[in-house]
Amino acid sequence: MPSGSSKKKLMNYFESGFSVIYLSVVIISGIYLTFKSAAGSEAWQFGIMALVLFAGDSCHLIPRILSQLSPSKKDYSTALGLGKLAASITMTIFYVLLWNIGVMHYQLQSVAWLWGPVSLLAALRLALCLAPQNRWTGAEKSLKWPILRNIPFVLLGLAVMAAYAAGALIKHDGLSFMWLAIFISFACYIPVVLWSGKNPKIGMLMLPKSCAYAAIILMSFSLN
Repeated sequence: MPSGSSKKKLMNYFESGFSVIYLSVVIISGIYLTFKSAAGSEAWQFGIMALVLFAGDSCHLIPRILSQLSPSKKDYSTALGLGKLAASITMTIFYVLLWNIGVMHYQLQSVAWLWGPVSLLAALRLALCLAPQNRWTGAEKSLKWPILRNIPFVLLGLAVMAAYAAGALIKHDGLSFMWLAIFISFACYIPVVLWSGKNPKIGMLMLPKSCAYAAIILMSFSLN
């Protein structure tokens, strides 16, 4: 039976391998959709979204991979903290772009007025992420600020999910299950924000969350 250290190594290898596959899927999809689709088309916009997603997630996943596989026990805490900040910013942009595509794709003129509140939620989320109280690179992490900065983010996600759910009722197509992928991503993300500080194992929910993001990007291939 594997020892505790052996199990940890196996989990590190598994998580690192998963992260490499995830990042590869996102960047390859982003490059393909961007260069093989007409500029300005919905598929092209998904390509831009994929590149934004890769830019942010690679900033925190690559240092995490290095810290998991490094035999020298080098300290990557600063890089990880800054990477999480970068990912928080890019994910906000990701959902604003996703909202815009959904409204155009399903021609949801009735909810177009929500562009103002959606933009306000995104701006508030970015402002909260940039606040120094987050202590992204500090040894002692804030317990309150992860919750505060994610309140507008969750509301933003709910607005995007509702738009795609409404669109799926209007037209059944390759994006019909987009709302479900968004729901899964937040269903996995919220417990991590609330309880991973007390129970690090909850952080494993970030794996299905990443799968949901990959699914969001892969669904866009139905537009070509």
